[in-house]
Amino acid sequence: MSAKLSVIFYIILCVEIGIFLTVLPWWPQGMWGLSDWGNNYFLLYAAQATGIQGLQAVVASGWVRGAVSGVGLLNLGIAVWEIFHFKQTVTTLQAQIAPPPKVKSDDGVQAPTTGVPRDHEWGNDQQNNS
Repeated sequence: MSAKLSVIFYIILCVEIGIFLTVLPWWPQGMWGLSDWGNNYFLLYAAQATGIQGLQAVVASGWVRGAVSGVGLLNLGIAVWEIFHFKQTVTTLQAQIAPPPKVKSDDGVQAPTTGVPRDHEWGNDQQNNS
């Protein structure tokens, strides 16, 4: 159940971030209390704090707005892909969460399957330094 909820929350997060990053750079000034993309408080503060004069002009350019919208569309695409591959993602996540099965060895002792050989399986580790 936790794997399903994790995938659902991941899809919701991708959709929210995708919509936000796709729409926000092109949002008109003053609508719902939002300021213009290139003229907001945080951008002006960052430009003053760093001393970069052209930072505001670069962020307000269409190139940066398009790049941010592209990242938003990429997030929406990831959300759609996760929706169509929901069962596969849940199965993969459940396999990673489940503890590894124990395997019986030749001597009857159950050993975890960690991929590390036991003492008698190491072989000769000494190098020939002659």
